[in-house]
Amino acid sequence: MAKKYYVVWAGRETGIFTSWDVTKRSVDKFPQAKYKSFATEAEAKAAFAKSPHSSIGRAAAKPAAKPSASESLKNNASGSIKTISDNESVISRYDVVIYTDGGCEPNPGKAGSGIAVYHQGQLAELWFGLFNPNGTNNTAELNALYQALLMAKNAIENSQTVCVMSDSQYSINCISEWAYGWKSKGWTRKGGEIANLDIIKQAHELYETLKDKLCIKHVAAHIGIEGNELADRMSIHAVDQTHKSFSQFQPPLDISKILALRTG
Repeated sequence: MAKKYYVVWAGRETGIFTSWDVTKRSVDKFPQAKYKSFATEAEAKAAFAKSPHSSIGRAAAKPAAKPSASESLKNNASGSIKTISDNESVISRYDVVIYTDGGCEPNPGKAGSGIAVYHQGQLAELWFGLFNPNGTNNTAELNALYQALLMAKNAIENSQTVCVMSDSQYSINCISEWAYGWKSKGWTRKGGEIANLDIIKQAHELYETLKDKLCIKHVAAHIGIEGNELADRMSIHAVDQTHKSFSQFQPPLDISKILALRTG
């Protein structure tokens, strides 16, 4: 029997599924549920990026051309990713897209970081860890962003185009904007001590070496963007497992099961 891909635009859980049982649980008796099956993953992804009305019965659009290194700089921080369609546009343009997230319960409290890595538009790796029993959400977000930059460096050195997606505008601003002013004043600021200074220095120094070839964008949290949702689950998984190192989540990468994990 040929494998099918089920797109759920409106249901208890939205996304692309390969199991009818999972899909049925999401849409059965859900008011005004919207879903449809597709023969290929590419068709399903193209459909999910659009509205149900515009997607049904239409062919998948061709992916946008991959940007050059110089184009990556032009795209750097050029607005937030606020819709699933915006996200699909980015993920189709870069060889590697890295989503980052940090979680803390309560804040301050037990903190952890998570990452989801996509290669050529496909989920390739999940990472979790850096548990801190006395952390903060901002520190967890910065830790995740720094780990993403380390991964981006490796990808760039292998001639791949990279976009890092963080749902923490604070973290992005710290390393790509505010750090320049703080550094010019000897890493001080008028308002007092700079929180999370050690990790900000490390991340900013690495960002400086990559920024001409790196796209880094803010992505809206918890709006159904798969990569962001998976990174969120990994950050809370780190908290639940009290996992102090930063480790790769071992396959199989069953997206539906992972999304069913506790959210932050």
